[in-house]
Amino acid sequence: GQTGPFSRLGGLGLQLNALGGFVHFTGWPDRDPLSFMFAYPDYFVPHFAVATVAAALDYRRRTGKGQMIDLAQNEAAFQFIAPYLLEYGANGQESTRCGNRDPYAVPHNAYPCRGDDSWCAIAVFTEGEWQGFCGVMGNPAWTKDARFATFSGRQESEEELDRLIGRWTVDHTAGEVMALMQAAGVAAGVVKKAGDIRNDPQLQAANFFWVMNHPEIGEYPHLGQPSTLSKTPARPRMPAPRLGEHTEYVCKEFLGMSGAEFDRLLVAGAFGL
Repeated sequence: GQTGPFSRLGGLGLQLNALGGFVHFTGWPDRDPLSFMFAYPDYFVPHFAVATVAAALDYRRRTGKGQMIDLAQNEAAFQFIAPYLLEYGANGQESTRCGNRDPYAVPHNAYPCRGDDSWCAIAVFTEGEWQGFCGVMGNPAWTKDARFATFSGRQESEEELDRLIGRWTVDHTAGEVMALMQAAGVAAGVVKKAGDIRNDPQLQAANFFWVMNHPEIGEYPHLGQPSTLSKTPARPRMPAPRLGEHTEYVCKEFLGMSGAEFDRLLVAGAFGL
C-alpha cells in the first residue's frame, strides 16, 4: 500500500507467505512452520487486481473520471486465512498447524498404499460418506467401535483411526484406493509423483505433453498449453532457445542493426557470447 510503516517495502511473494500467516498454519503441530516452494500470494492477488480494475473502469464509464488504485498484496492475502482471523477476533483463540487434518472432515489424511512411497488422500465429510467409506473397506469390526460412531468421536480418536485405515490402504495401490473411494462417493486422490504425472491417462488423452527435440538435451517432454482455443489451438513450434541462439536475428531483424555493426559489437563482447 501507499501509506503506513510498510509502505516503502516491496511486496515479495515468498516473504508474504510468512507475513500473510500462511507459513504459521502449514506443517505439523509438533514441528516448525513450513514455507512453500512458491510465492503463494502471487497466484491469487491478481484476481483482486482484476476485480479492482473492473470497478475503477465502471466508475470511469459512469463519471468520466479516473482514480488511483492502491492494492497491497499482504492485505489481499489475509482473505485466505479469514477463518483463523475470525476465530481469534470472536473467541481469542489462536489457531495453529494441524498437518493434514481438517476441522470439517474426518478421516482427512494421506494414507500409505502398496508400493514405494505411495499415498492416497482421503476426505470424509458426512455420515453418508462415512458409511460409504466403511463399506469400501468391507465394514471391518473396528468401524463399529463406539468411538467412531459420531463425527466428534472420530475427531477425538483421529490418530487411532488413521492407523487403522492405513492398515487397509497399505494392501492396495493408490490408484485402487482412489477408484474404490470415488465410486462410493468419497473424495480421494492419488498423491502423485513426477512419473505418475508424466504417465497420467487424462494428460495423455489431452496431449498435454509435447515431445520436443532440443539440440543440447535431445528429446524431452515439454509442458503443453493448459487452455485450448477452439479456433486457434496452441501448437508446439520449437524447443527453448540456447543461450544467445537468436541474438543475431533479434539485433538485425528487430533492432535494424547492420551486419557490420553486429559484428563489431560481437567482437567487443557486448553480447556476452
